Amino acid sequence: MRYVLLSIFLLAGLIPCYTGLLFAQQRAYTPTVGSAERKALLDALRCSVQQEIKTPVVFKVDHMKVQDGWAFIRGVPQQPSGKPLSYSGTRYKTAIEEGFFDDWFCALLQKQQGKWKVVTYEIGATDVPYLGWEQQYHAPPGIFK
Repeated sequence: MRYVLLSIFLLAGLIPCYTGLLFAQQRAYTPTVGSAERKALLDALRCSVQQEIKTPVVFKVDHMKVQDGWAFIRGVPQQPSGKPLSYSGTRYKTAIEEGFFDDWFCALLQKQQGKWKVVTYEIGATDVPYLGWEQQYHAPPGIFK
């Protein structure tokens, strides 16, 4: 009887440990430069941005975090040569002329059926548009830090 009680006690103590492992969330991390994951993220974003601005673009990234199938990226869009983008002929032209444009971007992506998809992005915002994205899209808070 003593061994049965001891076994029950030990199992009761281990169940929360294993349950925690089963449902543990991954920690936010930054994909390494040159990795396939980083390339897939930037290619997905590039496709959306190039479709909008109708010119080739690369991204100088200053923040990239991935967690639980979500990614947040922040940086500066550039020409492939590294020069600033020209936004003539885009919806950003007027904002630039009126001084309401900061040359940066932020983007939220989600992995769906094994591929990264752009959920939303902003270019040139003069505020911090991603402050509500965690709640609006139910994205993990760790990717924004």
